[in-house]
Amino acid sequence: MMDRLDQTLDFASQALALRTQRQSILAGNIANADTPGYQARDIPFAATLKRAVSDAAARVEGVPLRLTSAGHIAGKSQPSQPINLMYRVPDQPSADGNTVDMDRERVAFSENSVKYQTDLTYLSNQIKWLSSAIQG
Repeated sequence: MMDRLDQTLDFASQALALRTQRQSILAGNIANADTPGYQARDIPFAATLKRAVSDAAARVEGVPLRLTSAGHIAGKSQPSQPINLMYRVPDQPSADGNTVDMDRERVAFSENSVKYQTDLTYLSNQIKWLSSAIQG
């Protein structure tokens, strides 16, 4: 039971973390809409989430932290996986080499925001359900 609970909460937290990173990437694209030569970037969300979940299931042990003092408590850290950033192919090339399409970026930003809120609501409901099951 605890394993299933851990998997459910881990999946939701991984999805929220990736949505947050994607939101930051999309915001960077929007902020650089007028920067000459800027290449719009994005992540393949579904593939990245699948890889993050499978990597989380594969790693049982964390990375040992280096102790620099005798008073420090030993601990483990989970290694972070690099994000596979991809460049967008522009629909219409720009004279200055900028590939940001503001309409596409706004839609992606809004869609990611709605999905983030949905994931957050799902996680909140799961926690409420578990809390009510524990309290009876």
